[in-house]
Amino acid sequence: MTDKTWAEVDDYLTGALLAPDPVLDDALADSAAAGLPSIAVAPNQGKLLNLLARLSGARRILEIGTLGGYSTIWLARALPAGGKLVTCEYEPKHAEVAKANLARAGFGEDVAEIRVGAALDTLPTLTGPFDFVFIDADKANLANYVRAALELSRPGTTIVVDNVVRQGRVADAGSDDPNVRGARAMFDVLAAEPRLDATAVQTVGTKGHDGFVLAIVR
Repeated sequence: MTDKTWAEVDDYLTGALLAPDPVLDDALADSAAAGLPSIAVAPNQGKLLNLLARLSGARRILEIGTLGGYSTIWLARALPAGGKLVTCEYEPKHAEVAKANLARAGFGEDVAEIRVGAALDTLPTLTGPFDFVFIDADKANLANYVRAALELSRPGTTIVVDNVVRQGRVADAGSDDPNVRGARAMFDVLAAEPRLDATAVQTVGTKGHDGFVLAIVR
């Protein structure tokens, strides 16, 4: 199995199960044109987030790491009427691109609100609880993001953390990569926190070898 095979399978799955979506395609295209890094979730992973949020019955969603708003659109589409999403983005340029992409998707600030600045400064100013949390920001702070998300949650809140396998390097206890160390610190928090029931799944696809955490607040 190779990265090429993984990408081909992802393309097949996306073509088989996801309808063409010009709004999402344009969000990716405009993000690329603005020079944003190509690190948004894959389409089938975006749909997974949408399904998980719908399964959880989420009316209030928190996202940590907006980028160009691609995953934000997927999550906002999971909201029922009257629902609200708050997303935290460090880079003002990214936030501006995301705001335009969300507006084109039909989501104004009354539904999808972007908070610009360091998430660890923003999160203590938010009022919970949120029903669903997606964490996809700088990996060195994953443990801190999980702790902060937990304080904004309730029993039954779903927490998803992306990019936690790091091409398999998360298994290397001696790694000096800050992203790997951040992921491992997050797993230590999950293992020690009695309020969280969690698992992690490896993934392969257009984004290579990685994985995500799925947790529920007890």
